[in-house]
Amino acid sequence: MKKAVYMRFLFAPLILLLVPALVLAQSPKKSTAARTGVAVGQRLTLPNGWSLTPLGQSVPLGDLPLNMAVSANGKRLAVTNNGQSTQTIQLIDITAAAGAKSAAQAGAALLSETVIAKSWVGLRFTPDGKRLLASGGNDNQVIIYDVSGDKLQKTDSVVLGKPWPNRLSVAGVETDKAGATLYAVTKDDSSLYVCDLATKQVKNRIKLPAEAYTCLRSPVSDELFISIWGGEKIVIYDPRQQKITGEIQTGSHPNDMAFTRNGTVLFVANANDNSVSVIDVKTRRVVETLNTALFPDALAGSTPNGLALTPDGKTLLVANADNNCLAVFDVEKTGKSRSLGFIPTGWYPTSVKVVGKTVLVANGKGFASRANPNGPNPFKRRESNTEYIAGLFKGALSVFSLPKPADITALSKLVYQNTPYTKEKEKIAIGQAGASPIPTKVGEKSAAIKYVFYIIKENRTYDQVFGDMPGGNGDTSLCLFPEKVTPNQHALAREFVLLDNFYVDAEVSADGHNWSTAAYATDFVEKTWPTSYGGRGGTYDYEGSRPVAYPKKGFIWDYCQRAGLRYRSYGEFEAYSKRKGSALDGRFASNYPDYDLKVKDIDRVEIWKKDIDSLIALNAVPHFSSIRLGNNHTSGARIGAPTPTAHVADNDLAVGRFVEYLSKSPIWKESAVFVLEDDAQNGADHVDAHRSPALVISPYTKRNHAEHTMYSTSGMLRTMELILGLPPMSQYDAAATPMFACFTNTPTLTPYTHIPANIDLDAKNTAMTEPARQSEKIDLRYADKIDDRLFNEIIWKAIKGEHSVMPAPRRGAFLVVTADDDDDDE
Repeated sequence: MKKAVYMRFLFAPLILLLVPALVLAQSPKKSTAARTGVAVGQRLTLPNGWSLTPLGQSVPLGDLPLNMAVSANGKRLAVTNNGQSTQTIQLIDITAAAGAKSAAQAGAALLSETVIAKSWVGLRFTPDGKRLLASGGNDNQVIIYDVSGDKLQKTDSVVLGKPWPNRLSVAGVETDKAGATLYAVTKDDSSLYVCDLATKQVKNRIKLPAEAYTCLRSPVSDELFISIWGGEKIVIYDPRQQKITGEIQTGSHPNDMAFTRNGTVLFVANANDNSVSVIDVKTRRVVETLNTALFPDALAGSTPNGLALTPDGKTLLVANADNNCLAVFDVEKTGKSRSLGFIPTGWYPTSVKVVGKTVLVANGKGFASRANPNGPNPFKRRESNTEYIAGLFKGALSVFSLPKPADITALSKLVYQNTPYTKEKEKIAIGQAGASPIPTKVGEKSAAIKYVFYIIKENRTYDQVFGDMPGGNGDTSLCLFPEKVTPNQHALAREFVLLDNFYVDAEVSADGHNWSTAAYATDFVEKTWPTSYGGRGGTYDYEGSRPVAYPKKGFIWDYCQRAGLRYRSYGEFEAYSKRKGSALDGRFASNYPDYDLKVKDIDRVEIWKKDIDSLIALNAVPHFSSIRLGNNHTSGARIGAPTPTAHVADNDLAVGRFVEYLSKSPIWKESAVFVLEDDAQNGADHVDAHRSPALVISPYTKRNHAEHTMYSTSGMLRTMELILGLPPMSQYDAAATPMFACFTNTPTLTPYTHIPANIDLDAKNTAMTEPARQSEKIDLRYADKIDDRLFNEIIWKAIKGEHSVMPAPRRGAFLVVTADDDDDDE
């Protein structure tokens, strides 16, 4: 049943509205580079349905580059790589990178690279260019490198406090003009540290209003401007008075900043607002706000997080992480800025710099998905075992000359063609109106389906569960939990609809539970989870426990609340429910357990049954219910814990009993159940490591149907939103394909009868094998406070045998063939 590992899609021409200037978008031919005057890459479609056509030459970077620094003489570029796997600092020759004509020449631009135990976004050259200062992350220090000989040589460090679990977390760093004083701001204790670089001593610690991201010295006054990531403001520190002397309100999640050369104007990127605040430094006020999104008043999802001005100060470049592009503005006349268009980049651009006429872009996740033949293996050192999904996306530096205005117009067309989101899709989803019980127009609500039940499970790939499923694109050799273990999920897929082309939008549970409930993961989530998942300290702040992680307009429960819908959560986002005044305050089933592998999922379903019966009796059934059934995560091979198959079988039986009970209830005729994994990090899949099992169960679901349409987490959310009359929450669910093809207008009310488990649900791990010894070291109190690279292998060996070799998860390149690719005009 194994099929090709890539997919091809036809990209048809569209008429698109451009914010800056507008254009008729046409599918690029193979001669695109010649027609635009600049070199762009082949279009690749990501598993989320968005595409890339990166501009320029490239230099390989490390795991998740989040920041870059340019030396004062403009010759050297430093990069900090802050991902889950090996973290490094790189030193690059800018001239060599800009002049590279081949991959070999581009590789030669790398002057030096060194591993750093713990790092994060802070990176700065000293004014004399001889030293490089880098955040030591949760080691709570700033590392000092000598770079005078074009080599990174660690010479010393400035210790701000004891390392993790002491919560400081060094973020941005800066110096005074003389390079004698070091400034460091922190994410976790929200402070500014003022240090003497000669003595390496902390001279002062000043509390800040909330989590800080970075700091930047005025080129004129020597004042220090600090972006308060969690506080929607910039605060100003005066070194003469040694105190905070002012603050300026910005948009949500202010992060990177850039000054004009004369220091009169400060630009601030606001990741949660799709905007840049333009600040008059003298009057301390925002004089204009630049919209960096591709459309006016766009939903969340552009994520501006990097800024650079051209040397003449006339042009501003903004890295839109989640739109995979740079927004370009003419800012010569403050207060009268205008958009020039967009430039396509790689995946998730995090930082941009301009040196002379050369533009340098750090693409946090590189250029495409790829295969990972050297997958998780607990018996190899971490440094040689980097193809676990959390560390799979290696970054890349794009290098190109600043395009001319005419070329930017042409490049803007490519950006729009890469982007499935439009303003029209916010209001009307693409589909045939009336062809299913799901409306296409936002706000209409479904007349047939009134109650949506959303089951969120943990971490499986499609092949792990459905690799043995006839009619689907599965690989039986990768199937760990076949029909014998998961009879109900197989029966539900068979009796209702089998989905073999469904992809989660996340990499791990940290961003997965955000994507699953908001169709978006903020820059805070995306930039901090790799530290925790790499075992470098940090708390799990991703399920409502920390406001800085929230999307600006909240999660799906917030949208239900604003729409006046009844809603309830069973186990999902318990921490959010505990926050006074949150949308889940009072809407969380208090007797339903939070994530706890010691509680069987079948017992959770019994609690839900009693709750739903009482609500049916009161005629108060929630229109939207989120239900967490996460025991398919498993406890690995831990001695005394249920075996992996027992855990998964428990989860399967719970799903079966849930559907049976609902299908025999008085509300079945008006119900729909959606089931997905929050992420797919714990397994192998022969198509892509994001591909995972999903179920759509309703009287209105097509029966005995296999659906091969490409769907995503965001597309499932969009389907539920349309049923409930809710608007999309982000650009991603607005752009995603709703699951119209899974439904019919003719209901089949036949109830489902669950299949008893074939596995002993009380079977325990008893043998002290190597997987068992490894499992004992893993913290299973939280969904993912573990090394999943290791955990994945443990599960495989616990099922297949201690000496079995686990096939590695694979990643596919989703190649898009344009409508004009057959034209012979090269």
